[in-house]
Amino acid sequence: MKTELIESKGNCLSMKVEGVSTSLVNAVRRYCIGQVEVLAVDSVTMYENTSSMFDEYVTHRIGLLPLISPKGIKEGMEVSFSLDESGPKVVYSGDLKTTDKDVKVAKERIPIITLFENQNLRLECKAIVGTGQTHAKFQSGIAAYGEEGKEEFVFKAESFYQMKPKELVVRACKKLEKDISDLAKAVKKAK
Repeated sequence: MKTELIESKGNCLSMKVEGVSTSLVNAVRRYCIGQVEVLAVDSVTMYENTSSMFDEYVTHRIGLLPLISPKGIKEGMEVSFSLDESGPKVVYSGDLKTTDKDVKVAKERIPIITLFENQNLRLECKAIVGTGQTHAKFQSGIAAYGEEGKEEFVFKAESFYQMKPKELVVRACKKLEKDISDLAKAVKKAK
């Protein structure tokens, strides 16, 4: 197998891959989309919401905010966030306060809600680890490929800012490799 980086800019990556089958490139693409573990807000406890928006609307917006998901996150990990804001102001993703210095919102200027005079929003939320296979809020990015010739592809990946795109592809490959290894062990044990 031979790979050549074409471009890596921001949250996008483009590379040429030679000497692999279509099924392998497609497996890596699918793992990038649905199998890489990331953190996302899963539960919100609303203490005060005097805004014009329903609690569910605010909760939904917070749940879709991309969170930095460092290496080594594991299933069962939880990170808490809090928010306590009063209007008049626009409440942004960066206003969420985290309990873990390594896990924070990936983009600080995503608007959550506009609060007007005498409107308040006070809440706590918990982020957990998940994959895009279970819910879109856990999707780490998107990936695609185009066939350039026999066993020759241009592979593109775009992260949703939880990690760099190169890290997205590496984590997807490691997860695919682990799943194949686990399958091989299970087959050996089969009677």
